[in-house]
Amino acid sequence: MNSRDCEGFSTGVPLYTAEQKKRRDESIWTLVQGILAPLQFLIFAISLYFVIGFLQTGEGQWAADISIFAKTMILYTIMITGSIWEKVVFGKWLFAKAFFWEDVFSMAVLALHSLYLAMLFGGWGSSEDRMYVALAAYGTYVINAGQFLYKLRLARLSAAHLDTSSPDNSPALAVAS
Repeated sequence: MNSRDCEGFSTGVPLYTAEQKKRRDESIWTLVQGILAPLQFLIFAISLYFVIGFLQTGEGQWAADISIFAKTMILYTIMITGSIWEKVVFGKWLFAKAFFWEDVFSMAVLALHSLYLAMLFGGWGSSEDRMYVALAAYGTYVINAGQFLYKLRLARLSAAHLDTSSPDNSPALAVAS
């Protein structure tokens, strides 16, 4: 494995310093994010089914709207808890260097989901217009989720690389990472 495979940036800077990794591993917010992220994806998948169903048949608007509202609420929750996690791990509420572009793109995801809510509660546009905004929001969400999954993979590769290159290659060290 070359060093670029396990580092967060082409500059050779690891995704986490040793202190940040320790804070990440000890933080309850890491577990919270680990629970909320797959829950958000599940709600997204269910909602996408309802949205596409409504756009194809014109039926099920209520289910689609409720599911998009639920997806938006879990998004807001994961953004708040994620910013707390970022503050704990990196000392910044958002836009820490290691996750800068993920956070920038998250703002687009939030903006589109928020636009959907404004349309819903403000009575702006048609039901179909709202659903297309939701689909745009979902498209940005998929890209953003991919960004975070990529960083998760980098972190795991980095941890595996550190475990195998450590002078003390004990099983306890491998489990703690």
